[in-house]
Amino acid sequence: MAGAKLIVMYPPPKDLDAFERAYSNEHIPMAAAIFQRAGATKAVLSKATGSPTSAPAFHRIAEIHFPSLAALQACAASRDGQDALAHAQKISNGGPPVVMIAEEETVSL
Repeated sequence: MAGAKLIVMYPPPKDLDAFERAYSNEHIPMAAAIFQRAGATKAVLSKATGSPTSAPAFHRIAEIHFPSLAALQACAASRDGQDALAHAQKISNGGPPVVMIAEEETVSL
């Protein structure tokens, strides 16, 4: 069975300091507790530092890994999951984040 992940991509913020404070001090602690209770196995939190051709389209990308698509969907449908997604929207001051669900396949290189 393939793992699944929730991907949240935040556009470049209008107020970088305010976004980073809210992301680090409010959102990550709240969301981490929710996703851990829901069975998430890990989170990969990336901060874009550049792009080969222009400014990056996204400032931060969060990938929350779950053991199955069913576990991810149950979390996203729960009240806590909805609260975490709503908070992601609230803190994203550069526009709404893009949220996707993906099945994951890992290939060793």
